[in-house]
Amino acid sequence: MKLEASLSFSQAPPILVPFRFFLSAPLFGLLAALLALWYGPSLMESRWQPAVLALTHMMTLGFLGMAMVGAMMQMLPVVAGSPVAHPVGVARTVHVLLVPGVLLLAGGFLFGVNWPMRIAMVLLGSGFTVFAVAVGLSLKRASAANPTVVGMRYAVGALVVTVSLGLTLASNYGWDWWLIERVRLTNLHLTWGLLGWVGLLVAGVSYQVVPMFQLTPSYPKLLTRWLTTALFVLLLLLSVAYWLPVRAQDKVMLAAGLAVASIFTVFAIVTLRLQLRRRRKQSDVTLLFWRFGMSCLLLALVLGVAGQVMPVLDGMQGDNIALAFLFIAGFAVSVVNGMLYKIVPFLIWFHLQSLLMGVVRVPNMKLIMPEVGMRRQMWLHFAAVPALALSVIWPPLIYPAALLFGASMVLLEVNLLNAFRIYQQNAKLAPKGDSSST
Repeated sequence: MKLEASLSFSQAPPILVPFRFFLSAPLFGLLAALLALWYGPSLMESRWQPAVLALTHMMTLGFLGMAMVGAMMQMLPVVAGSPVAHPVGVARTVHVLLVPGVLLLAGGFLFGVNWPMRIAMVLLGSGFTVFAVAVGLSLKRASAANPTVVGMRYAVGALVVTVSLGLTLASNYGWDWWLIERVRLTNLHLTWGLLGWVGLLVAGVSYQVVPMFQLTPSYPKLLTRWLTTALFVLLLLLSVAYWLPVRAQDKVMLAAGLAVASIFTVFAIVTLRLQLRRRRKQSDVTLLFWRFGMSCLLLALVLGVAGQVMPVLDGMQGDNIALAFLFIAGFAVSVVNGMLYKIVPFLIWFHLQSLLMGVVRVPNMKLIMPEVGMRRQMWLHFAAVPALALSVIWPPLIYPAALLFGASMVLLEVNLLNAFRIYQQNAKLAPKGDSSST
């Protein structure tokens, strides 16, 4: 399926609907890097300390959340044939609520003050509710229940669970009451957020975007039919297991955890094999980002399983901080970063086509997003991730790792802004009264 054939000008949301999120995402990544620089090696002491919690949410809610919300609002007309109703109003509302919500949440963690956490709960709860309802209604209206639509539905369900658990945990900080099950709920929150919201959405979207953008064969039908459903069921099983007696809990969680790891392993290996069979043999930045992301996912899975089977190895991973670096920065950020480099130039070209058809020639996508700038940013990211993971073993390494990651985020923002500037410059040539940038 060609993207331009499946998305008509009338279906596409205005360009600022996704772009307000895309342009915000790297700024949160930069703030996370600055936090890592400020706190340095002390971050490796425990995942429960305030700076680690703030940094984690800057990456998950800030970078990943912004990029994934924008991508879903843009992709729904393409993969589901069902645009979000009132996209401009929904995008503005969600963005205005989420941006200060993430900042206040991080501030509440860092400074141990109640009132920022309370306001953050209202803002984030409201923002994600608006998004989940708008996207949920769009997915409900979808005429075709293809594997990507199914994956998106499960991902939105996982987001609702993640946010509900997150608000419950945040209330413990906002009102100073002692949540007895804090550790258990935190682990559930992480499971649904990383494996559910992020993992399910990446898997579901990949069924469309990997063959479409990377010119690979399609994913096997058996995998696309059952993978996201099996993952969602296993996440439910893991959630139930948390409330079982300790002896039964350990057995069920180990079995379910190994099953989840096996499914993600199959997904990563199949994706890498499909990329080896792509029709265009010359590699591009998006392909390299996805290969790196899948490799980090596999390494994270190996470390996670090894830590479960041999607890001594779990202790060597720095309270699972190395796992978090590999999964969040190595896998999720890499995949999202790579897709931005395909989605952004295409959207700018697409919207300029609708504005300037028959007026002037539209710049091609290679001019909108030059390869040189993308590769510079990519190599900074590829250097940052292993340095972040190894900083668990040698904590002073966090300083160059944070510098590399921060520089990568700055270059990503510059590349996105330069591309958007090309859109703005060319959009001025459109006949008066014709605009899609609202």
